[in-house]
Amino acid sequence: MLAPSNWIRSSLQAGRDLFHFTLAQPTGPEASGHSPVLVPIRSLGPSYRSRIAAHLLALEPQDRYLRFGYAASDEQVQRYVDQLDFERDEIFGIYNRRLELIAMAHLAFSTDPKSASCAEFGVSVLKHARGRGYGARLFDRAVMHARNEGVSLMFIHALSENTAMLKIARNAGATVERDGSESEAHLKLPPASLDSRVAEIVEQQFAELDYRLKVQAKQFRDTLASVQEIRRGVRQGRHQSAQ
Repeated sequence: MLAPSNWIRSSLQAGRDLFHFTLAQPTGPEASGHSPVLVPIRSLGPSYRSRIAAHLLALEPQDRYLRFGYAASDEQVQRYVDQLDFERDEIFGIYNRRLELIAMAHLAFSTDPKSASCAEFGVSVLKHARGRGYGARLFDRAVMHARNEGVSLMFIHALSENTAMLKIARNAGATVERDGSESEAHLKLPPASLDSRVAEIVEQQFAELDYRLKVQAKQFRDTLASVQEIRRGVRQGRHQSAQ
């Protein structure tokens, strides 16, 4: 059992880590004049399979090509989504205030017993949500979870032209090896610590709270829009009756 002083110290450190890791800095032309914002990242389960499919199918053709390494058809994307193993792997997502899944990552754990401590990372971000550091944030979140699950080596397989993904890997300290049109990055992870475990708990709770608030806000906006629509219909009816 942990001593109270150690638990408090780790909780405080986790809080600092949360605010450190979840500050997404815009990196594109829109970076000027923007302040860092917190980025809640949720773990997605099987009930979100349709939203994951909608997100991937909404990717621009070039983005879909970079994400899968080939020009995946709608049927191939759907097959990928249908085969996602939520029991083994971890899927992370970022939602906007309209509950649109604008960025997601897939942390796939190895199925080979000889490489049980390895995992592979893949990420996608919708075009209109780029330049906000979401890809890097999802990578940080995946690294945290992988460490806590005992992963010691994370891989990223990407096309060599996918410079954004390879930049994220390099910035994290990964070794990148190029083989023609494809590249592979591998990052050695430190073992889990009390701080990393508590930080993940804190981040999960923060993301769940943020999602519930977004759901409530959307419900309120939808209700308000319905009321306004009814009012418009009543006014139009009165106007026609008066003619």
